[in-house]
Amino acid sequence: MQQAVVDAGRPLPQLTDPLEVELQVSAVAGPFADNEELWEDVVRHLREVPSRRSAALLTALAHLLPGRPGVWAGEAARHQERPRWDLGALTFGECWIGDRSIDAGYLALLCSYAYGDVPHAMVFMIDEVRGSLTRHAFLTRQAEEALAGLRDEMRLELITPVAAHWLLSRSYDRFERRPGLGVSVDVHQTRLVARRRIALAMT
Repeated sequence: MQQAVVDAGRPLPQLTDPLEVELQVSAVAGPFADNEELWEDVVRHLREVPSRRSAALLTALAHLLPGRPGVWAGEAARHQERPRWDLGALTFGECWIGDRSIDAGYLALLCSYAYGDVPHAMVFMIDEVRGSLTRHAFLTRQAEEALAGLRDEMRLELITPVAAHWLLSRSYDRFERRPGLGVSVDVHQTRLVARRRIALAMT
């Protein structure tokens, strides 16, 4: 696992898109996000072998990993070169909710974000029949098109980012307590991307 994570950092110094950085690291690190022993070893290795790859991976992990591992990665990253991309430049946009719980059993939630003037959105399907679990979660760079597509399917209402991410926080808490309940692979792959946005919105 440690080698797989370190290898995943190989392309990071060449990237210029912070969203691509988030997606790549989340897909690899998400399944092991709560394994503190693993991250202690990974951070120690990256700290002891300074390089552009080590600096980029530590920076990404500092933003994406929850709890102490994220703190460890951030402390180690401060002693190495900063990457070209800036994950700290994330901003929040509008959030929209559509209630299909009566006829289809789910809530749809679209949250928009941006890095600079480049927007993106995450779309979530929260299954109200099976305990309000996040059943699907996908990220798109076509935020306006995704919003228009949802409007074609249901009535949407504007919701504040704090309220939207509070709903997501409850839903992800349930999913993480029962990870075997058949959620789609996209939920796992984007888990740390979503969790980072939840944490930022709630602070």
